[in-house]
Amino acid sequence: LSLLVTMQGETTAIRITENEGKLDVFPQNRTPSSGRASAKSWQYSDHMENIDGYLMKYTNLVTGWQYRFFVLNNEAGLLEYFVNEQSRPQKPRGMLPLAGAVISPSDEDSHTFTVNAISGEQYKLRATDAKERQHWVSRLQICTQHHTEAMGKMMTQAQGQHRDLIQSIEGLPAAPGLSPLDQDLLMLKATSMATMNCLNECLHILHLQQMARQRGSLGGPTIEWLEPKLPDILKNGSSSLGSFTTGEGPLSDHILLPFLSQEQEDIDADDEAEDCFTDKEEDLGAVEEERSVILHLLSQLKLGMDLTRVVLPTFILEKRSLLEMYADFMSHPDLFVAITDGSSPEDRMVRFVEYYLTSFHEGRKGAIAKKPYNPIIGETFHCSWKVPKRPDASKEPSQGSPEPAATTQDPYQVRFVAEQVSHHPPVSGFYAECQERRMCVNTHVWTKSKFMGMSIGVSMIGEGCLYLLEHDEEYTFTLPCAYARSILTVPWVELGGKVTISCTKSGYSAVITFQTKPFYGGKLHKVTAEVKHNPTNAVVCRVQGEWNGVLEFSYTSGETRVVDVTKLPVTRKLVRLTEKQGPTESRRLWQHVTESLRQKDIEKATEHKRILEERQRTEERHRAETETAWRTRYFDREGEGWVYHKPLWKNSAFKS
Repeated sequence: LSLLVTMQGETTAIRITENEGKLDVFPQNRTPSSGRASAKSWQYSDHMENIDGYLMKYTNLVTGWQYRFFVLNNEAGLLEYFVNEQSRPQKPRGMLPLAGAVISPSDEDSHTFTVNAISGEQYKLRATDAKERQHWVSRLQICTQHHTEAMGKMMTQAQGQHRDLIQSIEGLPAAPGLSPLDQDLLMLKATSMATMNCLNECLHILHLQQMARQRGSLGGPTIEWLEPKLPDILKNGSSSLGSFTTGEGPLSDHILLPFLSQEQEDIDADDEAEDCFTDKEEDLGAVEEERSVILHLLSQLKLGMDLTRVVLPTFILEKRSLLEMYADFMSHPDLFVAITDGSSPEDRMVRFVEYYLTSFHEGRKGAIAKKPYNPIIGETFHCSWKVPKRPDASKEPSQGSPEPAATTQDPYQVRFVAEQVSHHPPVSGFYAECQERRMCVNTHVWTKSKFMGMSIGVSMIGEGCLYLLEHDEEYTFTLPCAYARSILTVPWVELGGKVTISCTKSGYSAVITFQTKPFYGGKLHKVTAEVKHNPTNAVVCRVQGEWNGVLEFSYTSGETRVVDVTKLPVTRKLVRLTEKQGPTESRRLWQHVTESLRQKDIEKATEHKRILEERQRTEERHRAETETAWRTRYFDREGEGWVYHKPLWKNSAFKS
């Protein structure tokens, strides 16, 4: 297939050979140049060519882009760079071997491209314009292809020499003192065979790495974070961690128990006790000590990169799973139950907005931005809350009336279950219900994170629906984005974005805006909300304040009500003891990572985490090989979402 392309008045031929997949670019009306990569004169040809010139090289987040003088050494198969052209006679500042490398034009802009060496090292480079980038990319690709093919040819030659050696030895005539069965000759044959096997394995690994990098350049880069390992952790007789190798030891759950889809658990309320887990994420020591590690990690990232595949260092983890964090958003179950007490559709919408706005503060364990554990597919979390019953619950506290006193009646029970229903993409489903009040909420969330320079942004993609069966109302809602700011100093959490709550039956809706702090001035954690009656377009309530501080509700009647989120009573959740939990329950699954983090033993926590994740990858490969689909336990796929398998709204006993 040949194409003719006109660039700056000159015709260039591009020939694509389908069988070999080679791209040849050469001019039709151009005289050869000196080979220097400049914007004025380039030489396009299908033969290898030494070129040099200035390119910008991305060093890291702190240093940024720097001009460096690059030299393509075709004979050696190296891309070398120097501080400037004058320092070229000196030793190169750095170099990348191009055999097996992947050269990828970036989709960031038309000037940037990357050179990914087989060793894992990467150069991120930027040319002055698109034409110069294309010149460098094409020359680098030709050199890379040549030296990659040369590796295969060398292997073929070595195999031929190995066969010649074996044939020479086996063709020796039987003579005294010399025989094909001579011990030294047998050792020579064995050594040659072992060497060839080793070379074959190395070449196979290089090919696999190259294919993986080519796939990664198409579907987004994958970064495996190299965390510290415990060299003796899996050895028998380890004195400090000897129980690792015993069936009764702390890792027995991780190693011996099959991590496959299991049957649903029947939770006995008598097994649950008030949660005594009170850790606050206030320790900044590890983050400050490991700042250089964070800098190195950041230097590997690019703006907008999807962090789903990036394995982050263990010391930035908080001591709970993401599934448990979702449960902690319901730490004010009294406000949740009170939604259905509203005497009118307007009041119930305002109550839901109040519950929604007050849920995020307690969901965060302290002000420090740390990352919860990424749930393993099939991981679950169960808990419940007891909510005291109150007389005259139908009165409207949203209009400023005092809270009625609790009674001695048996409390309401709110039950919660969460499950990680998907690994790629990472999707969690969670469901909560209060059967006695005939209300429940079902939510599915896909967490998608990306690198934003000095921040990390997390989009919570999905939707939730609150069902008030007593009133035959459904409230659909979305979730805000979260941001980890100042990740090099004192990381902190900020919410941002616009979310909506709507009830089709009543015609009421709410728009909540979480405002991120402007670059200069402005308040932190600011939020505003507006409740509207859509048929009349009338605003019935406005809210302003901070989602982790004071919120002011203003009504059309002129009345106002203030809610201080920090002073709201927190109801501790009820959970089973770890030993009574199933093997895939969050706290049991992550218990050794959590305990190691409490002891500030980052290496041990890293190893426990690695074993869990490796087990997940092994079983994922097993399912792929056996073509076995993953089967969830508590949530079923419905359209684009996930729904709890036994929701109240499908139970005729709880319908109106």
